[in-house]
Amino acid sequence: MKAIGVRDGAEQAELMEIPKPDPEAGEALVRTLRVGVDGTDHEVIAGSHGGSPEGEDFLVLGHEAVGVVEDPNDTDLEAGDVVVPTVRRPPNGPNRYFENDEPDMAPEGQYYERGIVGAHGFMAEYFTSPASKLVAVPPELAAYGFLVEPISITEKAVEHAEASRSAFEWAPESALVLGNGSLGLLTLAMFEQRFERTYCLGRRERPDPTIDIIESLGSTYINSNDTPVPEIPDVYEAPDLIYEATGYAKHPFEAIEALAPNGVLAALGVPGDWTFEINGGRLHRELVLHNKAVIGSVNSNVGQFEAAVESLGSLSEGFLESLVTGIYGLDEFAAAFDDDDTTIKNAVQFSTYEKR
Repeated sequence: MKAIGVRDGAEQAELMEIPKPDPEAGEALVRTLRVGVDGTDHEVIAGSHGGSPEGEDFLVLGHEAVGVVEDPNDTDLEAGDVVVPTVRRPPNGPNRYFENDEPDMAPEGQYYERGIVGAHGFMAEYFTSPASKLVAVPPELAAYGFLVEPISITEKAVEHAEASRSAFEWAPESALVLGNGSLGLLTLAMFEQRFERTYCLGRRERPDPTIDIIESLGSTYINSNDTPVPEIPDVYEAPDLIYEATGYAKHPFEAIEALAPNGVLAALGVPGDWTFEINGGRLHRELVLHNKAVIGSVNSNVGQFEAAVESLGSLSEGFLESLVTGIYGLDEFAAAFDDDDTTIKNAVQFSTYEKR
């Protein structure tokens, strides 16, 4: 079967021919529909993140997938079910994080991530997965099911932010998303339904399609070239929740002071090493004297995938059409990895869905 992967040291995705997988006991065989492309895929291709399975010199890419069950293989699934796979798997047998159904909380070295590190991904005509790691998607959402994984990342971050405020009655009214990439825009669309006032910070100038999306959602666009994070409370307001999705290392530290009292910063970006000066004492005072919280969040579990399916269903068709800027077949797969000012979210299509 055909698959899209990267060979060790190649720094370029290629179309490969690999064997069609056979499901083991407890696994189902899934025919792939679409697989999304994100920044992590680019990092894996560049060799700055992730790695191939042990004993192999290539990695099948893709961790944002939607497919159709081809062979249930005596699981509770049925042929024709539309499903999305979760990403993490135990590396060398089970550990307590997987036994507790909390793989998203496993520290580095105690998990594989399909399409990222230690396990082949879903960017192939077929893949297998334990049935317990497949989440059902309504057939009408099949075309956009590959967005469930990134949405689940936000579901987890919000869940943990709310948990950090569970000791008192927290009634947040405003939220700021740092970053106007595809994850930031998906999060903003979700926040529009949960907060009275929403803002999104980016560094793009008009005209720009992401700014059009932000404003079509009813949110306020903040150009960081004009209003950097520390000045946001003076120009707009101090938000109750700040969601950081830029990977720009200064932003989380700046966001602590920009938060409203009792606010929460959720940091999701993964920066490279960068040494710079901060006023640690002032940030410490902000956290203590204003009851602020900072959480870090990565990956997501089955429950958060299930919540993401519901959130996906609540997003408008118009928003989703404007967010997904390219769907490419195998004959033009390389275009899915192009990244320019017009690209927001691309995906590779392996097959089409026909409702039963």
